[in-house]
Amino acid sequence: MTPPRKKTPEELRSHRWYGVKDLRAFGHRSRTAQMGFHRDDYAGKPVIAIINTWSDINSCHTHFKQRVEEVKRGIWQAGGFPVEMPAMSLAEPFQKPTTMLFRNLLAMETEELLRSYPADGCVLMGGCDKTTPALIMGAVSMDLPTIFMPAGPMLRGDYKGGFLGSGSDTWKYWAELRAGNIGEQDWRDVEDGIARSPGHCMTMGTASTMTSAAEVLGLTLPGAASIPAPDSRHAQMASLTGRRIVDMVWEDLKPSDILTAKSFDNAVTAVLALGGSTNAIVHLIAMARRAGIALDLARFDALARETPVLANLRPSGKYLMEDFFYAGGLRALLTRLPGLLDLGQTTVSGRTLGENIEGAQVFDDDVIRTRENALLQSGGLAVLTGNLAPQGAVIKPAAMEQRLRKHTGPAVVFKDYADMAARIDSPDLAVTADSVIVLQSAGPQGAPGMPEWGQLPIPQKLLKEGVRDMVRISDARMSGTSYGACVLHVTPESHVGGPLALVRDGDLVTLDVDARRIDMQVDDAELARRRIAWQAPPEKFSRGYGVLYLKHVGQADTGCDFDFLEPESKTASSGEPEIH
Repeated sequence: MTPPRKKTPEELRSHRWYGVKDLRAFGHRSRTAQMGFHRDDYAGKPVIAIINTWSDINSCHTHFKQRVEEVKRGIWQAGGFPVEMPAMSLAEPFQKPTTMLFRNLLAMETEELLRSYPADGCVLMGGCDKTTPALIMGAVSMDLPTIFMPAGPMLRGDYKGGFLGSGSDTWKYWAELRAGNIGEQDWRDVEDGIARSPGHCMTMGTASTMTSAAEVLGLTLPGAASIPAPDSRHAQMASLTGRRIVDMVWEDLKPSDILTAKSFDNAVTAVLALGGSTNAIVHLIAMARRAGIALDLARFDALARETPVLANLRPSGKYLMEDFFYAGGLRALLTRLPGLLDLGQTTVSGRTLGENIEGAQVFDDDVIRTRENALLQSGGLAVLTGNLAPQGAVIKPAAMEQRLRKHTGPAVVFKDYADMAARIDSPDLAVTADSVIVLQSAGPQGAPGMPEWGQLPIPQKLLKEGVRDMVRISDARMSGTSYGACVLHVTPESHVGGPLALVRDGDLVTLDVDARRIDMQVDDAELARRRIAWQAPPEKFSRGYGVLYLKHVGQADTGCDFDFLEPESKTASSGEPEIH
């Protein structure tokens, strides 16, 4: 194998700030001295930007104050100059109306931080759901040497001698509370025990789905995504990440050298084998488009038809990420997908994906199943089309009651979230276990921001009858920790006049997962009459970032990115800044 080319110090991007002999470079050097650094600390060395999404309001990243110091240690050890750059922290549990509204803002911030400062390479520190795709989207657009450092999952929750999984058990016990099967003290005990360490959700929710996808794409060190946040091996990984990025700068190993159509196929396949979050579809499409790669819903569905679900992890299965790590982690799972992965793809380690997983072993065959004993032989995710979703919708068959795979029932329609919240538990609501609950105005523009409202609540009177799943349809997303027969990401969304906006109470709606269909049994003439009568809702924002968002955000099937941030819309003025 030909050894990677080594840059010279004069070829470093930061040389334009620090190395030239002019007045501006004098200012850069003198202000760096003001921060307490000697010229020997940075002269001729790669400047590494550490994009850190730590915040007091982000519980998933509370350990990042310490981890950033470990990243810096690795950078210093390898002969680099670390520069921490805080970026917007998208805290899934706290930010309203949804972190998805701000994913593209963090992507823009990441790109512009890297463009406007003397960065030769970057370490991306993220993990809480939208931070992973946002950071990667921005870094891919800038295309400097980049390595991602995942936050890692938190430890298992604890409740009465059993394990709790974030999100999944929240919905489970909330339903039991509403049904009257547990009391307020039980609910408080769940609250106190479900999140007991730093780190992101320890179910196979969006966080672990996306950090795992980042690893399979080749953007992390081998095994990085599976290590629990409090484990000392996570601190070691942070330091090794800092060391590796310095070598990557000298080698000029960039995202464009790593990300290919085949590496995205690998990531999609891994997400499916993990029983991963439906949110991965929106994020991976957006990330691929930033890299100039055409990834669409049809490709997800094609790969889902041949990929088994091997990870027995909540919400689809039984275990949690801590168990997954002890069972061998992501590297071990990938060894059980022979023939489904292109193992020759390059990674940030400088080795191929195949070389990264050599020697990995599975230590618990119930946590990481064999193909013969898979949770599902295929269909971890399914892409639906039909007259309700001409451009596609998504469902997670592994996390629903299988009796509902083919179901027809009358629609119970809520015009928006407030309408649903006001009426869902009314004793007078005309709903049965066979009904299909429909939520409108919950998409990218309608909500706005496509919140995780898609696991629509089951009406209280049905919960008391023992109903725990029913068909629910929306243009929203749902948490990767959620479960149920929830049809999501209906596109086009109702807010822009998609067919979902035309559904009325009592319309018969048919879900057929095996046929990949979602349809309302309403004739074309009636739909045409309803379309003529439909009126566009008023805009949600009158100022600020929200106006920019509504004007430029795409639909779910194209990744909900901004139209002006995709590669084909780049202009001559969007490149490197002039240095004066």
